[in-house]
Amino acid sequence: MDGGFSLKDQLFNREKVRYLAGLFAAADGGFDAEAFESQVMTDLPALELKQRMTLIADVLAGHLPENLPEAAPVLLKALPPPLDPSKTDDDFGDFIFAPLGEYVAARGVEAHPDLSLDLLEEITQRFSMEWAIRPFLNRWPAEVLARMEDWATHSSYHVRRLVSEGTRPRLPWGEAVGLRLDEPLPLLDHLHSDPTRYVTRSIANHLNDIAKKDPDLVMDRLERWQAAGVQSAKELGWMTSHALRGLVKAGHPRAMKMLGYDPDLELGAEIALISQNVRIGDALEFSAHLEGQAGSPVLVDYILHFQRPGGKVSAKVFKLKQSKISGKLLKLDKRHKLKGNATTFKLMPGPHRIELMVNGRVRAEAAFELLPGA
Repeated sequence: MDGGFSLKDQLFNREKVRYLAGLFAAADGGFDAEAFESQVMTDLPALELKQRMTLIADVLAGHLPENLPEAAPVLLKALPPPLDPSKTDDDFGDFIFAPLGEYVAARGVEAHPDLSLDLLEEITQRFSMEWAIRPFLNRWPAEVLARMEDWATHSSYHVRRLVSEGTRPRLPWGEAVGLRLDEPLPLLDHLHSDPTRYVTRSIANHLNDIAKKDPDLVMDRLERWQAAGVQSAKELGWMTSHALRGLVKAGHPRAMKMLGYDPDLELGAEIALISQNVRIGDALEFSAHLEGQAGSPVLVDYILHFQRPGGKVSAKVFKLKQSKISGKLLKLDKRHKLKGNATTFKLMPGPHRIELMVNGRVRAEAAFELLPGA
């Protein structure tokens, strides 16, 4: 994306709005493309991203027939060709089609659920309808899950991905859905051996969402898939690692064991700081020494405990090294930049602590003083 513009400006700007208007004008000679563009651009610049999606959907509704069954043929005719079916990953499509899902959900969730699902099946092959499907899951859960059984074997991997992504428990930006955590799992049973990483990444993210509430449900399912043997060992291994990443950061023993790391490994560990005083804006430098049986797999993380307002402390986990102990000794060095201008996490001077976590267990720690920036 071009520099100098915010994400929302790059996704929804005049050029994109004009492109969408042109598609509908070509599909329907009565569609007033200039008026559509003018109405959208009057309010668009002042709105946030999701508000822009809603605005475009609302303006579009004013330029199409009022009833969805009458508008549907125009919408379908306006769609460009589906995304390249020969690709297997990172083909998200054009964000300008996201408002079409908003439009379908607003017009069809109550009166025309079947037609709406037909439309979303087509639109998602141009841009993912993971947000738009969720109102339908809440209003018609049994019907949507039944349709998703067909979608799970669809020829387009974009439609197959929608099954997993649309039912995620914690979809970013997505409306919360009332499904039980285990309800979509039979669908994921069909999809976990999908040949496209675009789909399997969604499944891994879906499982990571579930793991925040029910870790054993996730690990039981992964073990079942491993026993089934229908997914390549390499891809299932990647999915397992990605699905358990939240549990790994939390040091969950069963997750560690599933990934081949022994939480109870006999190990000597030390952490040494270059300095016990570090200024905001400088780097915390440290080295870690691990001593144990040669060849033992180790997953090494470190945890920084930051001072927060009101005397509270916040812990953040960072990756250090995935390795094996060689010759009974493993030495690791790290420089962690303590940025003073980060917008998401403001550093505060005061006493701080670092912990060394190996295979999910804290093995060593050290204290340091964070000083004001120069």
